[in-house]
Amino acid sequence: MFVDPQSLPSQEQELTEYQLHQNSLEDEGYLRYLNRLVTCVTPHLSAETKVLDYGSGPCPALAHLFASQGFDVDCFDPFFGPKEIPHSHYELITATESIEHFHTPATEWQRWMQLLAPQGWLAIMTKRVLNAEKFASWHYKNDPTHVSFFSVETFTWLAREYQLNVIFPDRDIVLMQKLA
Repeated sequence: MFVDPQSLPSQEQELTEYQLHQNSLEDEGYLRYLNRLVTCVTPHLSAETKVLDYGSGPCPALAHLFASQGFDVDCFDPFFGPKEIPHSHYELITATESIEHFHTPATEWQRWMQLLAPQGWLAIMTKRVLNAEKFASWHYKNDPTHVSFFSVETFTWLAREYQLNVIFPDRDIVLMQKLA
């Protein structure tokens, strides 16, 4: 499910909304929330894993969590920077609360598939669409910057299409491993 391209927010509207977020390294609840993803994916990683936090925001708290465990982490965020991705391959790409903001998810997905090393992991954290009935009254869609929504079926299709293994370890976490 996605917002009609004619109704997408402008970059200025998006930035205004993002600047309202109060995420910080001092917010223990926020760090606990993000750490759920770290806990799910780290058993699949080696110490040499190169991580890309894709959509890291103004406070790259997830990058901080991975770095504190010894991982080499790069950040990318089109609004808050860095705006360039420094390496051509990563063993882990994370997208926490960012995939629902993609205006052109197919383009971003293609970029991920190019950046993701063979046997690499994609770790996504986003609320999933359960069905059309529940979507109608779903609070998550009311954020004007949430424009792309995914379901288990969508992620399963993407896994099949791009030759990925897919795991759903938690209600809002998806782990996908590139097979080749």
